Amino acid sequence: MQQTQQYDLNTDSVTYPSGNVVRYRSHAAKEPDVLAAAGIKPNTAPLYLIPKRLFDIAVSGAALLLLSPVMLLTAFAIKVEDPKGAVFYNAPRGGKDGVPFLCRKFRSMCSNADQLKGSLMAENEMSGPVFKMAHDPRVTRVGHFIRKASIDELPQLVNVFVGEMSLVGPRPLPIAEAQAVDEAYKVREKVKPGITCIWQVSGRNDIDFDDWMKLDMEYIQKQSLWFDLKLLLKTVPAVLNSRGAS
Repeated sequence: MQQTQQYDLNTDSVTYPSGNVVRYRSHAAKEPDVLAAAGIKPNTAPLYLIPKRLFDIAVSGAALLLLSPVMLLTAFAIKVEDPKGAVFYNAPRGGKDGVPFLCRKFRSMCSNADQLKGSLMAENEMSGPVFKMAHDPRVTRVGHFIRKASIDELPQLVNVFVGEMSLVGPRPLPIAEAQAVDEAYKVREKVKPGITCIWQVSGRNDIDFDDWMKLDMEYIQKQSLWFDLKLLLKTVPAVLNSRGAS
C-alpha cells in the first residue's frame, strides 16, 4: 500500500515515501521575505491581540462548559460504534510561526484512516496539496453526522483555551500540506490558526484550494475585532446549514 507523508512531532520532521526526512520549520514563513513577497502584514497591534486573546479564553471556556453534554454524548457514540478505536484524533498541524501543535478533533474516520489515505489520493477532489473527498469511505456513520454538524471540531475549543489556536483565523493545515503551500501564501503562518475564518462561512469544501488561500489572505488584510466578531456570527448559520461540510 502506498504510504503518505508522516510527521513526527518530537523531531519536527516530515518523512516522505522516498525515505527523505525534512524538518518542517525550515520551510516555515520567515521575516521579512515572505511578508514582503505577499504584500500583506498581519495586525500585530496590542489593542487587537490582547482583547482577542481575552475573548478567546472567555468564549472557549464558556463553550466547553455549556457543550460538555454534547461532547460526552459524542464520545460515547464513537466508542459504541468502534469500542477499540480512540475517541479523539489528535493531528499534527502547522501553527503560528511554523510551530507545530496537536489539533484536537473527535475521530470521525476509521482507526486506520491515515494508512488508507495513500490508496485514495487518485480520488482527491480538491486542487492544491490538500486532500478532500465528498464521500470519503473512511468516514464512519457517527463521523458523517458529527462532520455535517461540525461537532467533530468542538475539541479544538481546548486548543483555543490554551492559546494554540484562536476562535477566528486561517485553518491549520496538516504538516505536509502546510509545507507544500505556495510561498505567496506562507504569510498565513504569521497568524494564529483558528476554528473559523472566511473559508468556513463561504462554502468550505465547495471552494478550491487556491481560492481558499486567497480568502485567508483577505482575512489577514482585514483583521480587526469587529471583523472577527462578524465572522463568528456568520459561522452559526453556516454550521446550522451544514454549508460545504462533508
